Amino acid sequence: MSGKIANKNGWTLLIIMLAGWVLGGFLGYLCRDISWLSWLNYGQVFGLSEPLVLDLGIIILTFGLTISINIASIIGLIISIIIFKLL
Repeated sequence: MSGKIANKNGWTLLIIMLAGWVLGGFLGYLCRDISWLSWLNYGQVFGLSEPLVLDLGIIILTFGLTISINIASIIGLIISIIIFKLL
């Protein structure tokens, strides 16, 4: 039992949660045109609407981050946490 607990760490949880988020978001996107499943694609987009550009003369750095959350991605996150606890 202790070996099973020792194998669980934060990085594993992060990877599983990211996979659940991406798969849930993808499934929500696929369900957007199905009338009785379109509610899975309901969500919000957070982040920079336009990228931030830093021009240093020699180097030009462009920063941008957008996070999209929908119902299906939240369900995917919950399922991924449950799977992590069962492993």
